[in-house]
Amino acid sequence: MKKILLFTAFAIFAFVNSHAQGEFRIGFKAGVNVASIGGDDTFGIGSFGSRTGFHVGALVEIPINEKFSVQPELLYSAKGSNYDFSSGDTDIKLDYIDVPILAKYHIIQGLSAELGPVIGVLVKADADNGDETEDIKEFYKSTDIGIGIGASYRLPMGVFFSLRYNKGLTDINDNPDTNAKNQNNVFQVSAGYSF
Repeated sequence: MKKILLFTAFAIFAFVNSHAQGEFRIGFKAGVNVASIGGDDTFGIGSFGSRTGFHVGALVEIPINEKFSVQPELLYSAKGSNYDFSSGDTDIKLDYIDVPILAKYHIIQGLSAELGPVIGVLVKADADNGDETEDIKEFYKSTDIGIGIGASYRLPMGVFFSLRYNKGLTDINDNPDTNAKNQNNVFQVSAGYSF
């Protein structure tokens, strides 16, 4: 029975893959994040700025038809913000494992538009004022949900470039001492290779 199910699953996969007009691809990517925290001013005595970080990870592109595909990714992504106090700056470093699941529309050969949810799991949260670093993970929720929108261009040899904006949809704060609501916002510039 298991052999029959396995054969059936393989046959369905082969049939779908052979009839899809696009190509199944696996790849990796890396790039720059320009991140900020949007929403309420948490402390009322400063302002949020941007934090420059990075992202790195892998992706799979699964064709649906000639024009559409689905692209799940697994990325390590450095987010957060610079917070400008009257007494000095503090970098709020929020690092996540992100799982974007993007619908891709192939506009012309090589060029595609992307849209879909981005689910993040917080792995590290620090406040760094230059003199000391403090673990602040307890003040932030363990998951983050956003929406990603962007575009990518893939060269025939497999190298691709992409621009994406991830807009946070959920409140990231888990601090009982504040009613502030904040979201992660990230602009990403990437380069990668898929085959």
